[in-house]
Amino acid sequence: MELLVASATGVMTAVGIYLLLRARTFPVIIGLTFLSYAVNLFLFEMGRLGINQPPIFGAQATGYADPLPQALVLTAIVISFGMTALIVVLALRGFLESGSDAVDLAAPEEGGPAAAGANGDTARRPS
Repeated sequence: MELLVASATGVMTAVGIYLLLRARTFPVIIGLTFLSYAVNLFLFEMGRLGINQPPIFGAQATGYADPLPQALVLTAIVISFGMTALIVVLALRGFLESGSDAVDLAAPEEGGPAAAGANGDTARRPS
């Protein structure tokens, strides 16, 4: 079981890093999401995968499930949701401002929308 979960964490991390290195914003957002899933699974793994363990220590129980990793994962899910929402809004704003969803930092084209804003002209030019 541990090998399967560790392999899943490794695959999600590799996919997340691959998508982060893409040149468009949507794959970057999906890559960050995969990385946050991998971190959540890693945090959950660190609590030792206990099977058939009660959540509360009782008189008949020989052990119990550690609640700390579950609390950390729940907190990480909330934080990653907020982070993803912020990145989506920033990517949308960048797309609306530049007219492209490219991530690279290339110089703006002569007649493009980014060049129009650099010259002080805020009106959009017809294409």
